Amino acid sequence: MALCLANSLVARRGYVPYDQLVRYKWWYRDGYMSSTGQCFDIGSATRQSLQKFEDRQAKFAKKYKIPLDQLDFLSDPELLKKFDVNCSEQGVAGNGALMRLASVPLFFYKHPTQAIEYSGLSGFITHGDDKAYDACRYYGALIVAAVNGEEKDALIHKRFYDKHKVWFGDKPLHEDIKHIAEGSYQKDGYDKGIRGKGYIVSALEAALWAFWSDKGSFEEGVLAAVNLGDDTDTTAAIYGQLAGACYGYQKLPEKWKEEVYAKKFIECLSKWIVHEGTHWSPKGLKTSEIASTTFNKSSWEDEKNSNELNVLKKNQNYQLPVSTKDLHTTSASAASRKNPNDDATCSRSRGRTVIEPSKPLKSDSYDAFETVPRKSFEHGDTKYARARKSFKILTI
Repeated sequence: MALCLANSLVARRGYVPYDQLVRYKWWYRDGYMSSTGQCFDIGSATRQSLQKFEDRQAKFAKKYKIPLDQLDFLSDPELLKKFDVNCSEQGVAGNGALMRLASVPLFFYKHPTQAIEYSGLSGFITHGDDKAYDACRYYGALIVAAVNGEEKDALIHKRFYDKHKVWFGDKPLHEDIKHIAEGSYQKDGYDKGIRGKGYIVSALEAALWAFWSDKGSFEEGVLAAVNLGDDTDTTAAIYGQLAGACYGYQKLPEKWKEEVYAKKFIECLSKWIVHEGTHWSPKGLKTSEIASTTFNKSSWEDEKNSNELNVLKKNQNYQLPVSTKDLHTTSASAASRKNPNDDATCSRSRGRTVIEPSKPLKSDSYDAFETVPRKSFEHGDTKYARARKSFKILTI
């Protein structure tokens, strides 16, 4: 699902939740982006959300007289606004929303407010609890900060959330997530109650504990996450997103990198995420026109305005929009959260460009799993080219 999400961001040049759900459906039904050629270990929450999406698609096609063979390739912004992509409900708080997250904050890293909001919405379409939404927002903020050069001590600081509240707009974190942000995970692991379970709050705490206690070693952190037991692969996958962003691609164990399935494809996709994300800008504004603030990572104080961002330097420029109203969301509650499809300009214009069903990676393993028949492996008809910037991170 992580690769499905990444493919959607690149192919649609922005955040298009309908397209994300289409690709998740392809994974569920046809093994798109799966390393085995089939869907496996799908969580019950994700499965139910995708089935609801399919039902809504069928009704939508009938209502608007859309040919079924065109239903997965909708690109008309006005039509997409009419489709409700929130296919879950309150109480659905599995860890699958967090496990697939990384490509969203990586794509929008130059615009923290958008990156954080889209991080939350990317999970909310299949996991409708406010805790899932806010877990993704908080973790997205950590990844954005890491990619933009903040040191590990700043990321695990108990006041990280307080110092970055401007990124979260007018929507405070759920108390359970805020408790974690204030350092609840900074304790003696399993013996003190850290558990890598399917509940998103537990999974977030476990992944952050592994990051906090890894002594700067990606390998040690992954092993610590796995050794917690329970939902081991998911805990490690969540850990890997932040640790990879913080430590960088070169710090990953070489023996592990060599064993990664579809390594060249993933590296190419990573470059495209950076390339397309670098050229993306918020609604109605060019990148150079967006108000920005530079944060001094040692003093946590604002220093100066800037319209450039260089992720390889220590003093990073974080692009901040003046407000979050352009994202068309005004409340953290599910009842007031609008359809993210309403933002018709959340992606750059492009013709009908779609990466057709192919295959790699695992989904959430919340409690149930199901398999579907294997189909042939194809990477689709997309032509890969060298992006002008390389992105040195691998999400395990």
